[in-house]
Amino acid sequence: MTGVLASVTNVDEARIALEAGADIIDLKNPSQGALGALPVSVIEQVVRFIDGRKPVSATIGDLPMQPAILCQAVENTVDTGVDIVKVGFFGKDGHAECAQALAPVISRGIKTVAVMFADQEPDFSLLPVFAASGFYGAMLDTADKTAGGLLSWLDEARLRDFVGMSHNHGLLTGLAGSLRETDIAALALLGADYLGFRGALCSNHRRQAALDPVRMSFISRSVAFVQQTEYVND
Repeated sequence: MTGVLASVTNVDEARIALEAGADIIDLKNPSQGALGALPVSVIEQVVRFIDGRKPVSATIGDLPMQPAILCQAVENTVDTGVDIVKVGFFGKDGHAECAQALAPVISRGIKTVAVMFADQEPDFSLLPVFAASGFYGAMLDTADKTAGGLLSWLDEARLRDFVGMSHNHGLLTGLAGSLRETDIAALALLGADYLGFRGALCSNHRRQAALDPVRMSFISRSVAFVQQTEYVND
């Protein structure tokens, strides 16, 4: 079954996501980019509040593809106690080198997810590199939140390829990128482990607005309903 990853910015939003049935509580700062990082103190507050009831992930920021910078950011983030660290692979250059440089850090038991971007011509041949470097998972997202959602850049067939290839290499999979409720019917049936949401959980789809409890509950129920309906029909 595909779960719901809800991106939150503070303890109050984490409480809303938890009560609405989110499967992963994801920490990011929407005002700082696609994978903007929250202050360490905020991440630690949310980790203490969740207290192991759900996995907590956190982004390290929209950082350049420089191995030393990424390694330090991953180590700083994992020190907060999160379960999963998300690393953005922006642009087109240096991805394999950065993935391989992170391998020694990951080998210490840090669950790390590589995030590629649908609007930056993602290279799926990197998936075996991520797996060989010890990454826990791979996600697709969008870097430019004003230029259309995930399905504007990759069709269902291509997304299904990503999910299948990732699973073949033992990687957890996630699909995100300005997802709307209208995307759920198609995406929830592609076999990804998680669908990631932020804007759809906020008033008027404004990702920098506060999380709306009604929208959060609606998204969680919608993802479950699509899969239950498909199971009954099968």
